[in-house]
Amino acid sequence: MAKFNGKVGYASASVETAPGVWSESIVERTYFGDVIRNTRRLDDGEKVNNDISVGNSISIVADEYALNHFFAIRYVEWAGSLWTVTDVEVQRPRLILRLKGVYNG
Repeated sequence: MAKFNGKVGYASASVETAPGVWSESIVERTYFGDVIRNTRRLDDGEKVNNDISVGNSISIVADEYALNHFFAIRYVEWAGSLWTVTDVEVQRPRLILRLKGVYNG
């Protein structure tokens, strides 16, 4: 099982960046854990370039902040990219994060 050490991004609040334009303010925290599933998929579409998505699951050792704010997790920094977290499973003292595609926030 591969080890994980990286940042997890949490949406903390909405901030008005321009009149009528709101974006999420992100707070990053560093965690460690294990990569418990490591897969990738190439999605064919009607685009010039195919989309790469992953089916990875990362188990992190959660602190109190993570356990209280797991609903606000938006992305994980892993393998040099930011990946969207699509699903979070609470298994105290860990959180299981399931990743999908590249984060475009």
